[in-house]
This record gives sequence, structure tokens and C-alpha cells, in this order.
Amino acid sequence: MDGLKGQEQLVDLERNGLVLIQDRGRFCFGMDAVLLSGFAEIKRGETVLDLGTGTGILPLLLSAKTEASHLTGLEIQPESADMAARSVRLNGLSNRIDIIEGDIKNAVKLFGKASFDVVVSNPPYMTGGHGIVNPSDAKAIARHELLCNFSDVASAAAGVLKPGGRLFLVHRPFRLAEIISTLLSVGLEPKRLRLVYPYADREPDMVLLMCVKGGKPRLKVEKPLIIWQSKGIYTEEVANLYGL
Repeated sequence: MDGLKGQEQLVDLERNGLVLIQDRGRFCFGMDAVLLSGFAEIKRGETVLDLGTGTGILPLLLSAKTEASHLTGLEIQPESADMAARSVRLNGLSNRIDIIEGDIKNAVKLFGKASFDVVVSNPPYMTGGHGIVNPSDAKAIARHELLCNFSDVASAAAGVLKPGGRLFLVHRPFRLAEIISTLLSVGLEPKRLRLVYPYADREPDMVLLMCVKGGKPRLKVEKPLIIWQSKGIYTEEVANLYGL
């Protein structure tokens, strides 16, 4: 069994006894990853690539929630990739999940064209490095487009997806026009869109989007997803996503 290092800790994922290694001093997974794991539709036997997997939260959750035959996480930061790989081994999932250290911009070279049925991604939301004290900091890299931008993510997804393959992603609503324009430019047709609201009377702060490679134009806007029914109490749908 791989031991913990430094400030690392084990997080119970509340699914199939799964645990995740995280470092309190680095970027930790948030609600967006959990919501994306519930939004993604993966069929039995399909192969999945997570672009920018971080510490491997999405492959682990999807291994429990879906019947995907194999999941791969791609991560550029060596320390995060190492934690993800150790989490996979710790959970006994080495035969089902691979963690690859590498750059999203090299995804087609690493895996080949049209090599996956599904791509998922929780990419950096913020453009540029405004307000960043240390651009090499793991949290800054996870939140800001320092090592890749959304165009890189979209191009990589389009390259590795099979015809008719699906991309599932989570992002911020304030960039929605740019996101859809970029996806269309690489042949990824938006098909499902769901806005996420912290409370029913607030503005949305996340958007979940599904696209099909080479799909025909027709976008379904789904009912809103509300996180909190009152302070500290999840709505029933979100509680179920967390396995509570």
C-alpha cells in the first residue's frame, strides 16, 4: 500500500468504499467534480478520458457510478498525477484506471485520434494570471488558464473522441458564449445544457454541458440544478450525488 506524504490525507468519497489522496496545501476537488460525475452519461463498455484529472477524482467517481470498461486520467502536474496514481492503486483499480502524466495539448499524440468514446473535463475557469501571486502554485494552475486554455481542451477532446463520441464538461456561465463558439469551431455540437444555482433565488455559478462530435444542431436546456435548499442543507438531488 502506498503511504501518505507530507500534508496528504485520505478523503472518503462515500461511494463503494473509495478513498482519495489529497494534499491540504494543494488544490482539492470541489463540488463541480461531483456534479460533473453525476451529469456524465457513460454506457457499459465505453472508454473515458479525463482531461486535467488533478488527483483523479473524476475517474474514481465514474468507476463507481458507471459501467465504463476503462478510464484514463491525463494530468500535467507531476505531484497531482502521482497522488492520482497512488489513489488508483490504493483502491485496487489499476486494471480499470490509468493515470498518465502529460500535457492536454499532446493528447492526440499520447492516445491517438478517435481513441475514446467519452471525454470529461473540469478545466481551469479563469483566464490569464490576474491576481496570482505564484503562477507555479498548484491551486493557481488548477483555477487559471496558465498551462492550457479552453481552446486547447476543446481541440484535444475533438481529436481523441470517436465520431459520435461525447464530451461532458463543467465551467462558468460568464464564459458560455465563448465556450459554445469554441466547441462548434472544432466540430463538437452542444446537445445538453444545465445551469447550476447555489440557491433558487440566486444567479447560476456553474454550467454543465454535453457535446457530440459531429452531432446535428439541437440543444436541450435542462431544468436548473439547485445546490442548497437552505443554509447547510443540500437539496435532495445533490445529497444523492454525494451518496448521503
